[in-house]
Amino acid sequence: MPQIPAKVQELTVGQLAARSGVAVSALHFYESKGLITSRRTPGNQRRYTRDTLRRVAFVRASQRVGMPLTAIRDALGALPDGRTPTREDWARLSELWRAELDDRIRRLERLRDHLTDCIGCGCLSMRTCALSNPDDTIGAGLTGSRLAPEPGKG
Repeated sequence: MPQIPAKVQELTVGQLAARSGVAVSALHFYESKGLITSRRTPGNQRRYTRDTLRRVAFVRASQRVGMPLTAIRDALGALPDGRTPTREDWARLSELWRAELDDRIRRLERLRDHLTDCIGCGCLSMRTCALSNPDDTIGAGLTGSRLAPEPGKG
Protein backbone atom coordinates (compact mmCIF):
# COMPACT_ATOMS: atom_id res chain seq x y z
CA MET A 1 0.00 0.00 0.00
CA PRO A 2 1.55 3.31 -1.01
CA GLN A 3 2.39 5.69 1.80
CA ILE A 4 1.35 9.31 1.51
CA PRO A 5 3.59 11.84 3.26
CA ALA A 6 1.97 13.45 6.33
CA LYS A 7 2.47 16.91 4.86
CA VAL A 8 0.11 16.02 1.99
CA GLN A 9 -3.34 17.10 3.11
CA GLU A 10 -5.24 16.26 -0.05
CA LEU A 11 -5.29 13.07 -2.07
CA THR A 12 -5.80 12.54 -5.77
CA VAL A 13 -8.46 10.07 -6.78
CA GLY A 14 -5.67 7.60 -7.67
CA GLN A 15 -4.07 7.96 -4.24
CA LEU A 16 -7.44 7.54 -2.53
CA ALA A 17 -8.14 4.44 -4.62
CA ALA A 18 -4.73 2.93 -3.87
CA ARG A 19 -4.94 3.61 -0.13
CA SER A 20 -8.57 2.52 0.29
CA GLY A 21 -8.52 -0.46 -2.07
CA VAL A 22 -11.61 0.93 -3.81
CA ALA A 23 -11.72 1.36 -7.58
CA VAL A 24 -11.66 4.88 -8.98
CA SER A 25 -15.04 4.24 -10.62
CA ALA A 26 -16.52 3.31 -7.21
CA LEU A 27 -15.11 6.50 -5.69
CA HIS A 28 -16.74 8.52 -8.47
CA PHE A 29 -20.00 6.66 -7.76
CA TYR A 30 -19.73 7.36 -4.02
CA GLU A 31 -19.21 11.02 -4.81
CA SER A 32 -22.21 11.10 -7.17
CA LYS A 33 -24.34 9.66 -4.34
CA GLY A 34 -23.11 12.22 -1.81
CA LEU A 35 -21.13 9.75 0.29
CA ILE A 36 -17.82 11.56 -0.16
CA THR A 37 -16.88 14.99 -1.48
CA SER A 38 -13.95 16.51 -3.30
CA ARG A 39 -12.85 19.88 -4.46
CA ARG A 40 -11.74 20.59 -8.01
CA THR A 41 -8.36 22.03 -8.91
CA PRO A 42 -8.04 24.73 -11.59
CA GLY A 43 -7.30 21.81 -13.97
CA ASN A 44 -10.63 20.19 -12.91
CA GLN A 45 -8.95 17.32 -11.04
CA ARG A 46 -10.53 15.92 -7.89
CA ARG A 47 -8.82 16.39 -4.53
CA TYR A 48 -9.98 14.62 -1.38
CA THR A 49 -9.15 15.49 2.22
CA ARG A 50 -7.31 12.78 4.15
CA ASP A 51 -10.35 12.02 6.33
CA THR A 52 -12.08 10.72 3.17
CA LEU A 53 -10.12 7.48 3.72
CA ARG A 54 -12.09 6.85 6.93
CA ARG A 55 -15.34 7.76 5.24
CA VAL A 56 -14.65 5.31 2.40
CA ALA A 57 -13.81 2.59 4.95
CA PHE A 58 -17.10 3.32 6.72
CA VAL A 59 -19.02 3.10 3.42
CA ARG A 60 -17.42 -0.25 2.60
CA ALA A 61 -18.06 -1.71 6.06
CA SER A 62 -21.65 -0.46 5.98
CA GLN A 63 -22.25 -1.98 2.56
CA ARG A 64 -20.89 -5.33 3.78
CA VAL A 65 -23.59 -5.48 6.46
CA GLY A 66 -26.28 -4.54 3.96
CA MET A 67 -26.95 -0.93 4.88
CA PRO A 68 -28.58 0.98 2.03
CA LEU A 69 -26.64 3.86 0.49
CA THR A 70 -29.25 6.37 1.62
CA ALA A 71 -28.74 5.35 5.26
CA ILE A 72 -24.97 5.53 4.80
CA ARG A 73 -25.24 9.00 3.25
CA ASP A 74 -27.50 10.21 6.08
CA ALA A 75 -25.09 8.85 8.69
CA LEU A 76 -22.09 10.48 7.04
CA GLY A 77 -24.08 13.73 6.86
CA ALA A 78 -24.24 13.70 10.65
CA LEU A 79 -20.44 13.83 10.89
CA PRO A 80 -18.72 17.20 11.31
CA ASP A 81 -17.54 19.19 8.32
CA GLY A 82 -14.13 20.80 8.26
CA ARG A 83 -12.41 18.37 10.60
CA THR A 84 -11.59 14.70 10.87
CA PRO A 85 -14.30 12.92 12.87
CA THR A 86 -13.22 11.86 16.36
CA ARG A 87 -13.80 8.52 18.04
CA GLU A 88 -16.75 10.13 19.84
CA ASP A 89 -18.26 11.21 16.51
CA TRP A 90 -18.00 7.66 15.18
CA ALA A 91 -19.40 6.22 18.44
CA ARG A 92 -22.44 8.52 18.23
CA LEU A 93 -23.01 7.45 14.64
CA SER A 94 -22.71 3.75 15.45
CA GLU A 95 -25.19 4.08 18.31
CA LEU A 96 -27.77 5.41 15.86
CA TRP A 97 -27.48 2.18 13.87
CA ARG A 98 -27.44 -0.26 16.78
CA ALA A 99 -31.19 -1.01 16.69
CA GLU A 100 -31.19 -1.39 12.91
CA LEU A 101 -28.22 -3.75 13.00
CA ASP A 102 -29.76 -5.78 15.83
CA ASP A 103 -32.94 -6.13 13.76
CA ARG A 104 -30.92 -7.22 10.71
CA ILE A 105 -29.13 -9.82 12.83
CA ARG A 106 -32.46 -11.21 14.08
CA ARG A 107 -33.82 -11.42 10.52
CA LEU A 108 -30.67 -13.13 9.25
CA GLU A 109 -30.76 -15.65 12.10
CA ARG A 110 -34.43 -16.38 11.33
CA LEU A 111 -33.55 -16.84 7.65
CA ARG A 112 -30.69 -19.19 8.54
CA ASP A 113 -32.82 -21.23 10.92
CA HIS A 114 -35.90 -21.55 8.67
CA LEU A 115 -34.53 -21.46 5.14
CA THR A 116 -34.66 -25.22 4.57
CA ASP A 117 -38.36 -25.37 5.48
CA CYS A 118 -39.25 -22.52 3.13
CA ILE A 119 -37.35 -23.38 -0.03
CA GLY A 120 -39.85 -24.24 -2.72
CA CYS A 121 -42.86 -23.62 -0.49
CA GLY A 122 -44.46 -21.04 -2.78
CA CYS A 123 -47.31 -20.40 -0.35
CA LEU A 124 -46.80 -17.43 1.91
CA SER A 125 -50.05 -18.04 3.78
CA MET A 126 -48.84 -21.14 5.61
CA ARG A 127 -48.84 -20.76 9.38
CA THR A 128 -45.35 -22.25 9.47
CA CYS A 129 -43.77 -19.66 7.16
CA ALA A 130 -41.64 -17.79 9.69
CA LEU A 131 -39.76 -15.83 7.03
CA SER A 132 -42.23 -14.22 4.68
CA ASN A 133 -45.39 -14.50 6.72
CA PRO A 134 -44.70 -14.57 10.45
CA ASP A 135 -47.80 -15.34 12.52
CA ASP A 136 -49.80 -16.02 9.32
CA THR A 137 -50.80 -12.37 8.97
CA ILE A 138 -51.31 -12.65 5.20
CA GLY A 139 -53.09 -16.00 5.36
CA ALA A 140 -55.82 -14.52 7.54
CA GLY A 141 -57.25 -12.60 4.61
CA LEU A 142 -55.73 -14.02 1.44
CA THR A 143 -54.84 -17.30 -0.17
CA GLY A 144 -51.92 -18.20 -2.37
CA SER A 145 -48.51 -16.67 -2.60
CA ARG A 146 -49.06 -12.95 -2.17
CA LEU A 147 -47.00 -10.54 -0.15
CA ALA A 148 -49.58 -7.77 -0.18
CA PRO A 149 -53.26 -7.47 -1.02
CA GLU A 150 -54.11 -6.64 -4.59
CA PRO A 151 -55.09 -2.99 -5.12
CA GLY A 152 -58.70 -2.42 -4.12
CA LYS A 153 -59.07 -5.85 -2.49
CA GLY A 154 -58.07 -5.20 1.06
